[in-house]
Amino acid sequence: MNDKPENRVEKIVQDLLRGRRLKLRGGDAEEKAAITAAARLAGARQGPQRMSSGFRKRLARALEQAPSEGWITRRAALVAGLGLAAGAAGGGVLGRALEPRPAAASVEPIVPMHARWIDVAAMSDLVEGQGKRVTAGSIGAYVFRRGDTVSAVSSICSHLPCELSWDDGGHLACPCHPARFTPEGHPMGSYGLPSLNPVHARVTAEGRIDGILGAALRRNLERAGVIADHRLEGRRIDRVLDDIFALQAQLLGQEPEDSRHHNGQ
Repeated sequence: MNDKPENRVEKIVQDLLRGRRLKLRGGDAEEKAAITAAARLAGARQGPQRMSSGFRKRLARALEQAPSEGWITRRAALVAGLGLAAGAAGGGVLGRALEPRPAAASVEPIVPMHARWIDVAAMSDLVEGQGKRVTAGSIGAYVFRRGDTVSAVSSICSHLPCELSWDDGGHLACPCHPARFTPEGHPMGSYGLPSLNPVHARVTAEGRIDGILGAALRRNLERAGVIADHRLEGRRIDRVLDDIFALQAQLLGQEPEDSRHHNGQ
């Protein structure tokens, strides 16, 4: 068997996607969540259940080379962060294969601890009553205008990392579940999904909209069990988020998007 790192990564990914029992060796167990999330990212960008050769080689290099930080390997936080942030356009396939029915749960507003304000749109771009998806890299949110104020919710489903879409009925629809969300992030129907995480947003004096999308990513990482809240403190948050933005562009072979960055609490 070819034991190149990229081939080993792809075999683990394929086994995970098919629900097979994994034969993990030393070091693989801590990468399981990261590789699963990376597979979802690959599904969204490269087609369902198959990574391109270039993508899996870049992923394998990132997994093999990133150093450990003790409480969690940095590579696991990075790659899992990429998958959770990007969502899965092919999530219908992954959802049917991997998805347990979630229990209802309350959702607290995201606290922007050591996150940053990022310019995401102009106020004039928003239409009252319609959701506008904004992004920083592949991290997204839906922003809503209400008069002279704005509100925002995460663009990622509250269960699996699937990218929501704005439908003609005025709701956020998830491709991985038979459910929709209101502009306030509340689930509709009887499926029992948690509410979407609110995202902090503000209107600047120049008529621009800033959002703290890094905080939304941080909450998604916490929900997935990738990080423990009390162990990600101080500047470690900024460093992990910066690395996620940069590595996301590197793995996808893209240049990072330009955006205005502001420090904020």
